[in-house]
Amino acid sequence: MAKRILSTSLLDTVTPENFPSAAFHDATAAVDALEGLYDRNTAFLRDSFEAVIKGGQPHKRYRAYYPEVRMETLRYDRIDSRLPYGFLSEPGLYSTTITQPKLFRHYLKTQIGQLIVNHGLPVTISESATPIPLHFAYGEGAHVEASAANTLDVPLRDLFDTPDLATTDDEIANGEYEPPPGGPRPLAPFTAQRIDYSLARLSHYTATRAKHFQNFVLFTNYQFYVDEFCAWARQMMAEGGNGYAEFVEPGNAVTPPGFSEPQSGVPATRLPQMPAYHLKKKGHAGITLVNIGIGPSNAKTITDHVAVLRPHAWLMLGHCAGLRNSQTLGDYVLAHAYMREDHVLDDDLPLWVPIPALAEVQQALQDAVADVTGYDGYELKRIMRTGTVATIDNRNWELRDQRGPVKRLSQARAIALDMESATIAANGFRFRVPYGTLLCVSDKPLHGELKLPGMATAFYKNQVNQHLRIGILALEKLSAMPAAQLHSRKLRSFFETAFQ
Repeated sequence: MAKRILSTSLLDTVTPENFPSAAFHDATAAVDALEGLYDRNTAFLRDSFEAVIKGGQPHKRYRAYYPEVRMETLRYDRIDSRLPYGFLSEPGLYSTTITQPKLFRHYLKTQIGQLIVNHGLPVTISESATPIPLHFAYGEGAHVEASAANTLDVPLRDLFDTPDLATTDDEIANGEYEPPPGGPRPLAPFTAQRIDYSLARLSHYTATRAKHFQNFVLFTNYQFYVDEFCAWARQMMAEGGNGYAEFVEPGNAVTPPGFSEPQSGVPATRLPQMPAYHLKKKGHAGITLVNIGIGPSNAKTITDHVAVLRPHAWLMLGHCAGLRNSQTLGDYVLAHAYMREDHVLDDDLPLWVPIPALAEVQQALQDAVADVTGYDGYELKRIMRTGTVATIDNRNWELRDQRGPVKRLSQARAIALDMESATIAANGFRFRVPYGTLLCVSDKPLHGELKLPGMATAFYKNQVNQHLRIGILALEKLSAMPAAQLHSRKLRSFFETAFQ
């Protein structure tokens, strides 16, 4: 591969040959160019590193850059006002860096295609000014530092770019980013290095590759839901798939249609912190289930990273404390509002920001409850309540003086309390990912109904299967909607990126 050498005050910097920028009126051709550029530059970094550790390369600095997409408009274009994204809000130059375009091919074709159609202008593909860290050139699961430790006599960061957390942040998504004078405005909510950071974290936390994640995600806080989901997914596969392409479990173990057990990959012998399970469809239109465990910190962590995949919806299915005497163990709670006492997002999304209910998601969840339980209309109130769900960061809040919490819960008209739902909804709002919550009442601590071991076992056995079927059906209803309809304009701020 031909290289150019740039003189520096320390080490000469070797890079691939210049990539000439090109304008495209066709989204497919633009994404093809992104893939070619990204593959060339990451291969250059990997090849250079292999040569260095084998002693076949002199010590220089090796650098390659992320691809970039740019578009510039000089006027205010008339755009279909029904569209929640896919247009430039005002005249100017816009750009974003791109990583792993093969993984994001469908997303990129959709976003770039909408821009070209809406503005009648080409997009420009070129190299950016952002170096690709060597770790990210190797993709998921790489351990570059460890493999080089015994062969390099200089720090790795002196020869290759390494991840820079100082520039890996959520300023764009949080609405805090200010372009430098004369610089381009952001075209997408995440930069390439921010995405690469999260893709690596996803693989670590879930023990599955990012390519397996689907656009419709269920989060749960109990292993019982995982067991039911796996049993259902394996049944789907054994019966030929029923519209699903394959089932993937931690360890990237793949069960194809016609089988009930994995036929490739090695199932994880030790589950990761937040294992993920993927019932896949073409175009990532299937369902991913993640067991996030307990607590708002886990809820924030996983949604921080899943968000870069730009899913079409995520739902929380879990258990909660019922706060009303009229509720019964096993009743459902459909969250219409959230009381946030989880605190993990206070710095990113202030408490004064309301988290609205999204009509399309609420309707899909309510219809799914009706379809699965057989109740409808006014009769649905027998087994489901709608209202405010409070999320706290102290699982044993009952052991403290209850007067303060109970007063706040009563003033908020809360009907249920848990440790994850408001966090997941708030991060969905923050990252423009449609969200919803359907909980199941598993105890009523304010009314003396605590979960005892025997009661809990019977409760889980009776309710988890039905609850999970409701969640799956709700996501199937959402997947049947056009994406532009599902991504509500309620999630868009005054000055938004053009990419969803």
